[in-house]
Amino acid sequence: MSAKHVLALNSGSSSLKFSLYRVDPAGVQRLLGETIDTADHLQAFGRVTSVLAGSGTPPPDAIGHRIVHGGPTLRQHSLIDDAVLLQLHAAVAFAPLHSPHALALIGLAQKHFPGIPQVACFDTQFHADLPDVARVLPIARELQSEGIHRYGFHGLSLESIVRQLGDGVPERLVIAHLGNGASITALKAGQSIDTSMGLTPSGGVIMGTRSGDLDPGVLVYLLREKTLDVARLEALIDRGSGLLGISGLSGDLRRLHAAAASNPGARLAIEMFCYSVRKQVAAMVAVLGGLDMLVFTGGIGENDALVRSEVCQGLSWMGVSLDDARNRSASNPVSDAASRCRVLVLPSQEDEQIASHAWALLA
Repeated sequence: MSAKHVLALNSGSSSLKFSLYRVDPAGVQRLLGETIDTADHLQAFGRVTSVLAGSGTPPPDAIGHRIVHGGPTLRQHSLIDDAVLLQLHAAVAFAPLHSPHALALIGLAQKHFPGIPQVACFDTQFHADLPDVARVLPIARELQSEGIHRYGFHGLSLESIVRQLGDGVPERLVIAHLGNGASITALKAGQSIDTSMGLTPSGGVIMGTRSGDLDPGVLVYLLREKTLDVARLEALIDRGSGLLGISGLSGDLRRLHAAAASNPGARLAIEMFCYSVRKQVAAMVAVLGGLDMLVFTGGIGENDALVRSEVCQGLSWMGVSLDDARNRSASNPVSDAASRCRVLVLPSQEDEQIASHAWALLA
């Protein structure tokens, strides 16, 4: 198929990343892009159209959207039509932090670019073939048939790491995607076999404002004794917990590092985050029966040398060790010569994956 120009829209709860790519059989070329920090997606989309109009680049032939959760029925990247839209709306409950923003963007894009194909790219697709031992949750069997199981997320990011490694993908790989949302995934020969997030992107390791895994009795207690309704409970778990809840200061590790010298809450939040990550990494090593490579990615994973150091120091018992200078500069490999596995820092390239999938679907 001939070259196409694909606009990739990657919406978060408080930001929008967009990039325009030229895609052809030879690969993906980024022409322009920007990250807009705002929860107002109407304003953000106005910025997208303004940049495109003033850039002199060709108009998009297709628009690709990152969709965090498509529910039990949407697991494959899809051209968006009325039937897909209905299923996306039905799946909002699985990812209430992300899905409303993505659906709003789809609507805005359809109005501004009428007739241009729109593509939904699902973070859950990468984990669609999880083995039952990891996929099935320990709940009543009748609930399992309703789609209540482990889905896994950050799939587009994980795909991008596998693509970057190419023929260098090892047999036993753990990827730590660490950002405001964070997950740890075990890959065997490039395939996901277990991951820390579960039914929703709220589970797993401690995150910026999300709690990660909790004793379910905590939720029962809050409902019964504190009489929280569903909305307040959801806000607490997704927006008022994690690093923000522990520190009482911020969910942003950069602010916590800056305050750590004088703020015990900030220090504890950083320590608990690193502790949570290394526990999950060790769990994935147990799933894999060993470790050949550990990859850090995501905003924290790529940029926070202190977090990488703290996580790996806690894995020294299994022979993981870093070269301090290479870790500070993120020069691969960041592991030293004595390390029993390689440790790399690689960029999360979700938007490139969106562009590539959209091009393939157009074909």
